Amino acid sequence: MQSIRPDQLLRITEVRRLTSLAKSTINLWVAQGKFPKPLTLSPTIKVWRNQSLIEWIDKQSNNKSQDSKSVNSDELGS
Repeated sequence: MQSIRPDQLLRITEVRRLTSLAKSTINLWVAQGKFPKPLTLSPTIKVWRNQSLIEWIDKQSNNKSQDSKSVNSDELGS
């Protein structure tokens, strides 16, 4: 399998594979501002910068670890 470079542009199929999200979820979250917006190359072709997806995934991971730390702190304080 070929590695994906940070500067590479990804189509929806690769984005789905990378994030494990359904196409409908990706489109909904883009509309809600919860997911990086794609670049529109033509009326039918949209792509995402791999780097923006990596940053989004890292942010989600950081949010999850902060949420679990908060839960643990709340449990300890009880």
